[in-house]
Amino acid sequence: MPEPSLPPLRIAIFSDSAFPILNGVSVSVDTLINELRNQGHSVHLYATSFPGNRDTDPNTFRFPSMEFPFWRGYPLLIPPVYPMLARFRKHTYDIIHTHTPFLVGMVGLRWAESHEIPIVSTYHTLYDRYAHYVKMLPRRYVRFRIAKHTNFYYNRVNHVITPTDISKKWLLRHSVTSEVTIIPTGSPRPPSLNRHTIRAELGIAPEQRILLYVGRLAREKNLEVLIEAASMAMKRDPAVQLWMVGDGPYRPECLELIRELGIGDRTRLIGFVPRAEVDRYYSAADLFLFTSISETQGLVVQEAMQLGLPAVVASGGGAGEAVRHLENGMLVKNDVQELAEAVHTVLSDPEQYARLSANARLTGLAAGVGPMASAVTSVYRGVVASYAADLAGNR
Repeated sequence: MPEPSLPPLRIAIFSDSAFPILNGVSVSVDTLINELRNQGHSVHLYATSFPGNRDTDPNTFRFPSMEFPFWRGYPLLIPPVYPMLARFRKHTYDIIHTHTPFLVGMVGLRWAESHEIPIVSTYHTLYDRYAHYVKMLPRRYVRFRIAKHTNFYYNRVNHVITPTDISKKWLLRHSVTSEVTIIPTGSPRPPSLNRHTIRAELGIAPEQRILLYVGRLAREKNLEVLIEAASMAMKRDPAVQLWMVGDGPYRPECLELIRELGIGDRTRLIGFVPRAEVDRYYSAADLFLFTSISETQGLVVQEAMQLGLPAVVASGGGAGEAVRHLENGMLVKNDVQELAEAVHTVLSDPEQYARLSANARLTGLAAGVGPMASAVTSVYRGVVASYAADLAGNR
């Protein structure tokens, strides 16, 4: 429920990643919207359209969009946006919250400025590590332009929210001077699942040890290190298998590497799985592997922990901030040998494994959505009050 004596807020959220697109940003946005509404606030979502999608939420508004060859599965906004502006103006908002600095985020910024609405933005992703998707321009130039735009955009908003200290430091390196607040993204509590039943349904024998990856199959996820480490672990333990849940443009390269390593019989590329079904794989697995160093947070690590699944995570990105080495998982160098050794260390010691699993569950469940939404709301109220005072002082 909303805070005592404080009126509920009217919030417009802008994101170019929203369901049915499935990634960390869309999960974060959906989680935040649901909990803000649970706490009594009014939330409207402005996002790109998606082929074949039919929204069930009346407060979701879709910009016209189009898929481009360099960004498959992520439709980009196409002009004109005036018809949506007319719909936007039918509502009154206390604050705008963008979750992207690009096209949809720029629309949110312009409308905030032209309608004198305060604006906050969440910095979710180390965007320059995705420069390889823009193939028609030199990567160095693309990274330079992303850095310049990061500085431009986040210095124009009233406040920045980011999930980890690593991402905050990244903003500071880009000379962002707007106030930044770290608010880790919370995860909804998972359903109660019977691990033995689910393993039987998925055809996993009792003696098999499942190493699990969940996420996009993309170059920036550093999947070569993950697959090669899993191959080394398989040589050491014949019960080890690797399951990869998710899809993406890097699937052919992953498949080719799996074939070269000769581990096709013990590796499964599960493909895309609806979000509601992913918890079954967390519950059935024995160890979570995550090697991406491009993440600001890595929600999948947190989700795995909620179901008692310890994680072995490569250091260098924000995904490892939830991992306390040898307490709820293992944090290792971005190195094939170290990752494989960590897998063996965790799986070969039942007593240690039980402790890591119990602590992982406690860590995951502590990252609740209620405290996250309350922290975001606190930022909103501070920004609204400060913006109103500045407007009054300038008139």
